[in-house]
Amino acid sequence: MLPHWLAIRHCTQLLLILAAFVLLPSGLTAAAQPLPLQNWEFRWGDSPLDSNNQPQWLHGNFSEWQSIDSPFNPPGREGHEHLWLRTTLPAGDWNDPVLFITSINLIGQVYLGDTLIYQYGEFDDLGKGDFAGWPWHMIDLPQDAAGQPLTFRFYSYYTSIGLWGQIQVMERSDVLKQVIHDSTKDLAVSALVLVLAILATIFTLIGPERRGFSAIALFAYASGLMLIAETPARQLMADGALAWDILRAGSYYTLPVALGLLLSDWLEGTAKRWITRLWIIHLVYLVATMGLVQLGVISLSITFPIFDVMLAITLPMMLVLALMRFQRLKVEQRLLVVSFTFFAPLLLADMAVAHGFITWRNVPLSYGTLAFTLANAAIFLWHYRHTQQQLAIANETLEQQVASRTADLDKLVQELEGLSFKDPLTGLHNRRHFDTAFDHHCQRAQQYASQLSVLMLDIDHFKQINDVFGHDTGDAVLVEVARLLRQHLRGLDVICRFGGEEFIALLPATSQIAAESRANTLLASISQEIFTHEGTALRQITLSCGIATYPDHTRDPKKLLRLADEALYHAKHSGRNRCVVWEESLEEQSYLFSKQQTL
Repeated sequence: MLPHWLAIRHCTQLLLILAAFVLLPSGLTAAAQPLPLQNWEFRWGDSPLDSNNQPQWLHGNFSEWQSIDSPFNPPGREGHEHLWLRTTLPAGDWNDPVLFITSINLIGQVYLGDTLIYQYGEFDDLGKGDFAGWPWHMIDLPQDAAGQPLTFRFYSYYTSIGLWGQIQVMERSDVLKQVIHDSTKDLAVSALVLVLAILATIFTLIGPERRGFSAIALFAYASGLMLIAETPARQLMADGALAWDILRAGSYYTLPVALGLLLSDWLEGTAKRWITRLWIIHLVYLVATMGLVQLGVISLSITFPIFDVMLAITLPMMLVLALMRFQRLKVEQRLLVVSFTFFAPLLLADMAVAHGFITWRNVPLSYGTLAFTLANAAIFLWHYRHTQQQLAIANETLEQQVASRTADLDKLVQELEGLSFKDPLTGLHNRRHFDTAFDHHCQRAQQYASQLSVLMLDIDHFKQINDVFGHDTGDAVLVEVARLLRQHLRGLDVICRFGGEEFIALLPATSQIAAESRANTLLASISQEIFTHEGTALRQITLSCGIATYPDHTRDPKKLLRLADEALYHAKHSGRNRCVVWEESLEEQSYLFSKQQTL
């Protein structure tokens, strides 16, 4: 075992090396990221509505639009609470594109062209609304969105307004991978810190140094919960952005209280008295703000700037008071001050990034949290020599829990990477993707009172192709039909292989007449296509199609599948190579029972 003074010396050196490593330029290890949206324009105020109840600012070029480098806090706010931004979506070869946004201040709407595609928060008749939290956003985009204008409408009574962090078009799977990747470190650190908090609680209950261990426990609980509440993966664990932000605020506001308790436990005289006063001020603020927020008297969002101003004053004061007594401190007390010196700038830097004083970047706050917690735990454990046996058992348990958490995270990453939304044969979306997309479009159709059409298609006499030419030829026909579907139905969100020789397409905001016209054009084109396989010409390939439209045929969009299926069976029964639109007479003619017959 290392001597007391030598162990502290090595721990101090380790903290300084870790700090130097973290502060290295991030460009040395940064991976290539998708290009962000550029060429932003903005204008203050809120748009009037035209005769169609659409915002007028979605149309035409108005001289009031001004160029800006970043969509975060444009110049000249001067009390404005409404902001509009616009840009153009970049070109890209996307399979399942989404717009990923780190944060919106405070609520907003997103328009693609003149279509509202996303809304966060609730707008009243005056275009205002309440704070709903700061989650990240993943906004669905159609595959033909490239080059289309993208317009944002915001309302904010907060110190910041607009978009913050990353704003870029990405594949949906890449967003999920990034979320898991960006969260793994913080989740692992938070797990370790929370385990240390439990250990500090145990030592508080069973032995001496209770005040010191209780301060460590409070800091560890606060920092561990804050890391969890800030990590992007929180939205994968549980919904409720505002609840997460309340947890983040409570734990964040507790940090200076815990820091003050830790420092005042070691320091003496004037320094001790001043630090005690500072943490008491923060404790009063914590209790008052959380109480008023829960009572609905104030908005949670406005409590952050006030606290950050307080912290920007009190945290350096605590650090200066501790450094002023550095020469008179014992070796282990100096280690405490060194670890605090490492942690405090990271906390202030994270605060500066949040308010836009520093360009957006990932601040490694978890490193500072871990270093400070470990340093404090080590100091008090050295003063707790009579518990070495219990400490060994606790360390073993800690390793097991960290390994278990790491294994769980690895399993989650593997599961996300293993999820496939593509049919391996045709390259179209599969049934799993369709189920998710169908629920999404049904909700949007009901929410925005828009139309939704479903095309259910089936290759005629496909069994004969397999029987006569073989299954390899059948597979080739499926691949070619899938290609023709993509070609004729390009621009749709969802074209899926539903199973076997059956395909399905969702047509958002498409009427029955338009859907029937597109389907007839598709069927005519495929019937005229010459299919070959390995140099052998095949017989004519035709498709049958059933169509159902919400709300023309049903008030429940989720019934569209059954209605389109009935229409498809009627198309099969009435001669194939045709398109049939569902109507009530189909049920009266008992075509529903013809499903039991061999087609």
